[in-house]
Amino acid sequence: MRVIAGIARSLPLKAPEGLDTRPTTDRIKETLFNILQGDIQGSVFVDLFSGSGAIGIEALSRGAKKAYFVDNSPKSIDCIQQNLVFTKLSDRAIVIKQDVFSALHSIYEKEIDILFMDPPYAGGYEPQVFEVLKSMRNITSDTLIVAEASLHTDFSFLDEMGFAVMKDKQYKTNRHLFIKRA
Repeated sequence: MRVIAGIARSLPLKAPEGLDTRPTTDRIKETLFNILQGDIQGSVFVDLFSGSGAIGIEALSRGAKKAYFVDNSPKSIDCIQQNLVFTKLSDRAIVIKQDVFSALHSIYEKEIDILFMDPPYAGGYEPQVFEVLKSMRNITSDTLIVAEASLHTDFSFLDEMGFAVMKDKQYKTNRHLFIKRA
C-alpha cells in the first residue's frame, strides 16, 4: 500500500495489524482519486472509519487543505499517526479517536467538501451515518459523500433521508457511491 500521487507520491503506508481493517487497494484508490481529481485541491476532506488513513493521506498528498481522520480503534489511530508523520502531512491533519457518530459533531468546519466513509462491510452502519449527516449544517448541497461498500449493501434508504446517488462505480467485489443532498 502506497501513496499514489502528489507530494507524498510513492511513499509506502503501514496498515493496522490484524483482520479488523481491509485497506482499499492501490488500483481502486487510484480510480477513486481519478474521479475526485477536480475536487481535491484546497478541500476539507473527512475520512470516516479511517483504518490506515490511506484515503485521507492520499487527499492531503494531492492538495486537500485539511483532512480529518476518524476511527475508534487504538491500533488504527496509532497507524494513522505513524503514516502522517512518515509522509510529513501531520500539519494539515486532525485525528479523532472516537466512534464516527460522536466524532462527526466534533468537526467544526463551515463546510465539509468531501466526506469518505468505508465502514465495516455487513456492519449496517450506513443508515446510521446518514441519519447523523442529514442534520449536520456543514454537509451542504455541495458536499460530496463517497461511500465504499460491498456490491450488496443496500442504499435504498438514501431517498427518504434527502440524499441522492450521483454515480455508482462498481468493481469486482465492492463499489464507490458518490452521493449528494437531494
